[in-house]
Amino acid sequence: MIEIGAKAPAIALKDQNGKLRRLSEFKGQNIVLYFYPRDNTSGCTKQACAFRDEIESFGELNAVVIGVSPDDETSHTKFITKYELPFILLADPERKALEKYGVWQEKNMYGRKVMGVVRTTYIIDSSGKIAARFDKVRVADHIPKVIETLQSLTD
Repeated sequence: MIEIGAKAPAIALKDQNGKLRRLSEFKGQNIVLYFYPRDNTSGCTKQACAFRDEIESFGELNAVVIGVSPDDETSHTKFITKYELPFILLADPERKALEKYGVWQEKNMYGRKVMGVVRTTYIIDSSGKIAARFDKVRVADHIPKVIETLQSLTD
């Protein structure tokens, strides 16, 4: 995991449209970079829709929301279309960013040890440093905590 105060690792991944995107494109804005296991699963859908429902709040706080999962661009396009998601989803099937950000970990699933994405959100401030990290995110109360943290950055 990346520590708070550290420079955010650079990533270059394709978005849902196949366009190569870099975090450096968003310099001067806060970035809510959230890592999630899989498109169209119940928890991931709830999380994406919660971000969608508060997208105006993020805009008011000079923040862009970006999701990252190991799914490919085609899966992301379907997910975005189905749930009208107004933000970028980055495809990381080779797990480059997932590993850089320390979210590809061993998990216990139904008594078996498996490798997978541990639901994590990073807030990267407008200067490119990690301002906050939310580990093992619980979807139900996550978005208000992210908004509150962003508000504290602008105060």
